[in-house]
Amino acid sequence: MDSADLARAVRAHILRMTHAGRSSHVGSALSCADILAVLYAETLVVDPARPDRADRDRLIMSKGHAGAALYAVLAQRGFFDTALLGQHYRNGSFLSGHVSHVGVPGVELSTGSLGHGLSVGAGLAWRARQTGQPWRTYVVLGDGECDEGSVWEAAMFAAHHGLSNLVAVVDRNRLQSMTSTEQTVALEPFADKWRAFGWDVAEVNGHHHDSLTGAFAVPRGPVPGRPRCVVAHTVKGKGVSFMEDQVLWHYRPPSDDELVSAIAEVWPQ
Repeated sequence: MDSADLARAVRAHILRMTHAGRSSHVGSALSCADILAVLYAETLVVDPARPDRADRDRLIMSKGHAGAALYAVLAQRGFFDTALLGQHYRNGSFLSGHVSHVGVPGVELSTGSLGHGLSVGAGLAWRARQTGQPWRTYVVLGDGECDEGSVWEAAMFAAHHGLSNLVAVVDRNRLQSMTSTEQTVALEPFADKWRAFGWDVAEVNGHHHDSLTGAFAVPRGPVPGRPRCVVAHTVKGKGVSFMEDQVLWHYRPPSDDELVSAIAEVWPQ
């Protein structure tokens, strides 16, 4: 399955999962579906049959509230049965609302307390550098998450140690919680901030798969250089016309009728 088909399948799973579990963050999950599809179809060295292989690339979903997207892409890639996605957000389920690594093949870190993922990712990348390992670490962050000071502490650490095996991917959909990022705590000039912290920066359309593939391509191996930040400009709720760029869908799940309409848009028959 190529990245475009994977993204379509992931969006359909996200809609069904959030509807069935009456869970939040459908818009946040839809906005990063293309990012995760390209990572898992075109970029990451991973093996669903051997999720713990030592030389695998590491992916940390720092914006853990969009866990439905990560679970969906892992299941669709064969890390576990897609039928299990129906358990998402249910009491006692191993597929919790925020990302959990407990019992979920392919998940490296439990996340959802925003601002922690890049610090752990930088630590992993530094360890690979110190031990001469070839694997790379990718961290998917939300743009609102970058209000957290710990993100910038990790950014300084990564640049200081020349962690060219670390890629931060920021889902820049410009909405967080109740309003826009710029009304909450202005981030612009966002890309220039990462450059000032010593990172190599690529700004791309976060829904254009070829652009994402090119931006995610960094060498494997412990060669010193600059870490990379990919600022992926996205649309919250991407793929469903009535959800796109609407902060309402940060929290609200689709109703029965809305699910039918949304599935028809992302998975036309």
